[in-house]
Amino acid sequence: MLHSKTLFFLFFFLLIGLSRSSYSKSRQPCKRLVFYFHDIIYNGENFENATATIIGSPSWANKTKLGGWNHFGDLVAFDDPITLDNNLHSTPVGRAQGFYLYDKKDVFTAWLGFSFVFNSTEHKGSLSFVGADPLMNKTRDIPVIGGTGEFLMARGVATLMTDAFEGEVYFRLRVDIKLYECW
Repeated sequence: MLHSKTLFFLFFFLLIGLSRSSYSKSRQPCKRLVFYFHDIIYNGENFENATATIIGSPSWANKTKLGGWNHFGDLVAFDDPITLDNNLHSTPVGRAQGFYLYDKKDVFTAWLGFSFVFNSTEHKGSLSFVGADPLMNKTRDIPVIGGTGEFLMARGVATLMTDAFEGEVYFRLRVDIKLYECW
């Protein structure tokens, strides 16, 4: 009798495992959002408008200019406005707050850790992101690892696309967020 119970539970867990794997392949997002965030890097002359600044750099680098061709070793903190469209002067719905680190000598790439902190009537709470950003790719996916408020414990993926780039002072990212776990 004990053996048949064990066999039943093994069969039961096998069925659950198979159903979950086929379910996850066909999952649709429970929430989809698109935002733009605007990064204006301090260059020694634009203090009034800057939303990002170099907080760490190699010993040979200048702390107000991004170092070298691929900016290797530069660590930048940011507090950028988030908008619903690609206009820098649109009403912000929140702030993108965090950092990026240029992490390769031979390839233009960064590593990101940041949150979208919302302060609009439409969204309350935050979403957190972390991961590699291979900047030379047209689109890049980074994980959404959690959230607060209406995004409590949310998980998913954010597809980043550089929407505008003006030298080493300004860039705008389009962030297409697909949440697969919504509470």
